[in-house]
Amino acid sequence: MTDADRPRATAKAGRHPTRPPVVQRRHGRAGSGAPEGRVFLYGLHTVEVALANPRRVIHAIYVTRNALARLEERNVVFPVPPQQVEPRWIDARVGEDAVHQGVLVETRPLEPVELTDLGRAKLILALDQVTDPHNVGAIMRSAVALGADALLTPTRHSATETGVLAKAASGAVDLITHIEVVNLARALTTLRGEGFTVIGLDSEGPATLEDTEAGKRTVLVLGAEGKGLRPVTREACDALARIDVPGAIKSLNVSNAAVLSLYVVGRKHAGA
Repeated sequence: MTDADRPRATAKAGRHPTRPPVVQRRHGRAGSGAPEGRVFLYGLHTVEVALANPRRVIHAIYVTRNALARLEERNVVFPVPPQQVEPRWIDARVGEDAVHQGVLVETRPLEPVELTDLGRAKLILALDQVTDPHNVGAIMRSAVALGADALLTPTRHSATETGVLAKAASGAVDLITHIEVVNLARALTTLRGEGFTVIGLDSEGPATLEDTEAGKRTVLVLGAEGKGLRPVTREACDALARIDVPGAIKSLNVSNAAVLSLYVVGRKHAGA
């Protein structure tokens, strides 16, 4: 490794040059590229939101000279001193195709929130075994933009927090309440008992989402592309509804279906 490959603390941080951490990619979360128990987040906006989240445990911040200047222009507060590196140093850890914009944060994954901590939530989005991190990240971003209060996922067969997911979410990972449950159907039944109307999205649903009663508190449940909702999940819903589209292609990507369903139910709540 040459001197150019070694990260160094910035003058502003007031630290001496240090050797880069030993990164064992094969032991970290799948797709994270980070050491075991850690996750790499990258991209200016993603990192800016993560650093502002008091629930985040930040272990290290690596920035290029240009990225550091841009973050300082935004008055970003660094919980630990950033270390200056070359772009190729970050490329080696997240891949040359990753749009890292010259900033990489090593952090602990966020702890999921308990189902009992929903408070006065009115709109929840539940994902039944949706595993693609790009889709889940895009769904998180849309959920925040369209006013969803929480995202509910099963602990198994779901996308975990990685840099890929967080970049697709564009900061939403740190902005939305994320609840993980062992048994999704049981959690939906619990929410029904607490006054939520649980609506499963199904292309063969008997009525459109627009014509389905959503109640004052709603859980929208979306399944994985191709498989859809599992039978046990369908049985836990109050109703199944479809999204009708006018074009020749009648099916939607799950992230697009999430956008439309959140918009429809959001308008129902606004007009209630």
